[in-house]
Amino acid sequence: MDGTVLDLHFDNLFWLEALPRRWGELHGVAEQDALVELKRRFDARRGTLEWYCIDHWSEELGVDIAALKVELREQIRFLPGAVEFLDAVRAMGRRVLLTTNAHPISLAIKNRQTGLEAHFDRLISSHEFGVPKESARFWADLERSTGVAPFRVLFVDDSPAVLHAAHEAGVAQVLQLLRPDSTRPAHVPETGFRGIDSLSQIIPRAAAAARSPISPR
Repeated sequence: MDGTVLDLHFDNLFWLEALPRRWGELHGVAEQDALVELKRRFDARRGTLEWYCIDHWSEELGVDIAALKVELREQIRFLPGAVEFLDAVRAMGRRVLLTTNAHPISLAIKNRQTGLEAHFDRLISSHEFGVPKESARFWADLERSTGVAPFRVLFVDDSPAVLHAAHEAGVAQVLQLLRPDSTRPAHVPETGFRGIDSLSQIIPRAAAAARSPISPR
């Protein structure tokens, strides 16, 4: 979702600017010092479900994470080309699933702001399975929940760790979104994966995708 369908600019703004500023105000810490401290805490949980968990960070930091996201909700928007891609794929009769590590509360906020559910057959948070998308178990649980076998899926994501996990789980086609934040330069493609700047680049490929379900992040 974030960095594939929705612009990661919102999350970078939230986690690297708004939250450190709010936490610093509450604790009498300068914003830059607050950012250093929060990055240290974030890195300690990276790759775990807690890293994505609103409840965890609200308790850990003493900040109402959901309320702060709602304050900034007008910054939540689709990446260029995302809606066009999703609508084109659904018009072809393909099943389109959104799989995200976002906490269900965060997913709900973003859905209310953008109308995500109108473009997908199902919105799936990894919190439903108790493991992040970086885990091999996620992909097994996803197949049991949806009936979609990995070898039939076209999967797009921006996270190298998630891309590798999907590949190792046997996902048929794995693509890397190189411009997850529209305000920042493109990333260098991860070795072994094809990179794209926008989902709109693969609309023609989706038409010939051998009846593959489509699963953006």
